[in-house]
Amino acid sequence: MTDNKHTWCIIMAGGIGSRFWPVSRTDNPKQFIDVMGVGRTMLQLTFERMERICPRDHIVIVTGEQYAARVREQLPGLLPHQVLAEPLRRNTAPCIAYAASVIGHMDHEATLVVSPADHAIFNQDRFEADLRQAVQAVASHDWIITLGAQPVRPDTSYGYIQFHDEPSTPEAANLHPVVTFTEKPPVEMARQFIASGEFFWNTGLLVWRLPVLKEAYHRFLPAIAESFFGFNVMTPAAELERVYSLCEAVSVDNGIMEKADNVHVLTASFGWSDVETWDSLYDVAHHDKNGNAVISGNVFTYDSRNCLVVIPNDPTKTVVLEGLDGYIVAASDDTLMVCRRRNEDLVFRFASDVELKKLIDKK
Repeated sequence: MTDNKHTWCIIMAGGIGSRFWPVSRTDNPKQFIDVMGVGRTMLQLTFERMERICPRDHIVIVTGEQYAARVREQLPGLLPHQVLAEPLRRNTAPCIAYAASVIGHMDHEATLVVSPADHAIFNQDRFEADLRQAVQAVASHDWIITLGAQPVRPDTSYGYIQFHDEPSTPEAANLHPVVTFTEKPPVEMARQFIASGEFFWNTGLLVWRLPVLKEAYHRFLPAIAESFFGFNVMTPAAELERVYSLCEAVSVDNGIMEKADNVHVLTASFGWSDVETWDSLYDVAHHDKNGNAVISGNVFTYDSRNCLVVIPNDPTKTVVLEGLDGYIVAASDDTLMVCRRRNEDLVFRFASDVELKKLIDKK
């Protein structure tokens, strides 16, 4: 598939990963962290996957201005067009439009694979095969293909895709027309979705040809289309900031996917998690015989079970846990959080209270 000279990848790397506080913070968000404990950051893992899909110089990363240097630090040798810095956060629809406009100046026939920078994929070969199938499908159909994962629990942090039972084509049993999108449903609704057998999780992975993308933007998000698709890649930074300041903040799911009638979903076979929360990280991590998942750090556990531990790999520091059941123990260089896994929704409150205290102390 790497010989397909018209395949391009857009990696969206502008999130702030606030659910992973205190490890992930505004100045060091999740995509730049080794969340999985494998020696490479989420961005680096995503880039490596995409190198199997298209030529290295066809991978374009969209991130915030404050993170552009971090991208180049973690992925040295990128060309100027490969790191696009957004002056303001405006969600995924403007992000994708910006990258598509830049790619369009280089390749009018581009097929675009869009991926978040911070998701976990567990079978690289199947990932490549599924995307190869999607790229081949959009080559002969004016479709938008989203990849869906088989739901295994009524998770309320994921989006759900309802699909028609009949396949999109007779030869593709794993490709179906989309009926509806539902973002983060209540738990009872999620249970009903899973029981029906008619829903996949939304992975956020998209495949579409550039002309199909442009048509969708012009139809459903005309203001964004007008702002970006007449865009000059040499536009000064001040003009780019003006475009973003006037741009609607909208996700591609809300702005296009929920409205378009040419969306199809391909059932992913590669194993996926968006690793959006501490608990979702616990679910996909390796567990010891007591159910503890130690991602990083020099850690000793005694009479502890079902805990998630993420500690800096500092040889001068050791952590000992005794008598804990079902806790998150996470630390950055200056902050330690010990929280029941079932109460991880309080992380936002913890982060807010700590930052407020720091501001007060500075006065």
